[in-house]
Amino acid sequence: MKPKYQVIIDDIKSNILSGGYSLGEQIPTESALQNMYNVSRHTVRKAILELSNEGFLRSEKGSGTYVSNQYRSKSGGHSNKKTIGVITTYISDYIFPSIIRGIEGRLNEDNYSLLLASTNNDVAQEKKALQMMLSFGVDGLIIEPTKSNLYNPNIAYYLSFKEQDVPFIMINAYYEELDVPFFCLDDVQSSYLATKELISKGHTQIGIISKMDDLQGKYRMKGYIKALGEAKLRFHPEQVLSFDTETKQDLCTNLKKFLNDNRDVLTAIVCYNDEVGLEVVNVCRQLHISVPEQLSIIGQDNSYIAKNANIKLTTLTHPQEQMGRDAADWIIKKLQGKKDLPNKTYYQPELIEGETVALNT
Repeated sequence: MKPKYQVIIDDIKSNILSGGYSLGEQIPTESALQNMYNVSRHTVRKAILELSNEGFLRSEKGSGTYVSNQYRSKSGGHSNKKTIGVITTYISDYIFPSIIRGIEGRLNEDNYSLLLASTNNDVAQEKKALQMMLSFGVDGLIIEPTKSNLYNPNIAYYLSFKEQDVPFIMINAYYEELDVPFFCLDDVQSSYLATKELISKGHTQIGIISKMDDLQGKYRMKGYIKALGEAKLRFHPEQVLSFDTETKQDLCTNLKKFLNDNRDVLTAIVCYNDEVGLEVVNVCRQLHISVPEQLSIIGQDNSYIAKNANIKLTTLTHPQEQMGRDAADWIIKKLQGKKDLPNKTYYQPELIEGETVALNT
């Protein structure tokens, strides 16, 4: 359990960084804070002293305590070497190392520093990452949104960056409620091409497995539905398996049930990504469903795990390193005062044939 003074520190800091308290605004009096937090005057003073030492507050004798922005200069964020913050959902797995490598490579060319954080696709961790970036005083920010298909409670922090004229750009997805530049794969097109490929091979009973708390999953579902509609194939809700960040750990169990329930119907599946595609391959082995003879499978993202698996997964391309590089280049140009930078960039996916799709005869 946090000490009481730390709770006060965290709350006031959060209010300052998210714009709840404005620069120069007077915070509540010591006695008001005592009542708000049900603590002693000593506890309040300890919290205020700590916040003043960190540069978040300044006290004027006989007047009160006011919001300061000295924390930015204390952080070292305004040295000659500019620092770009990078927040991704994950760091060490799937396509993220390639994206980060692209960002880092481009930043190094112009002698920019990189400050990296990950959220594990959790909004509470995203809040901490955003607070860290604001406290440090980064010069720019590249973000992969957390649970981008759901309402985000951290919007105030993004608005704080805007108010402070700190440029930021999003990758892989974006928050629809924010007007923000982004670099994304055309996820609708990716799933559309995957579904069309299966239809061209004679499949008419095609399922989909998609992650629905991220915008990518929403758009990949849209592409699947679009391809079915064009081919005049019916959409069957029972041929859809959806999951989210929290239920991903149960995916193997849910896949077994899904594949067993549809065993005599489905001949092909479009997967949210390669990770899911290979999970389907593994479950098929356990259920003695032969791939691709009985079930064709398409992944998406052309990840290193698809390239290194013991079966070559049919998949769609993702720009990965190029996306990272382009996002870093956008931030650098923005900081250099370049005008007319793109607000929306979509990369077009291409099919990569593997061993997991067969003709449906």
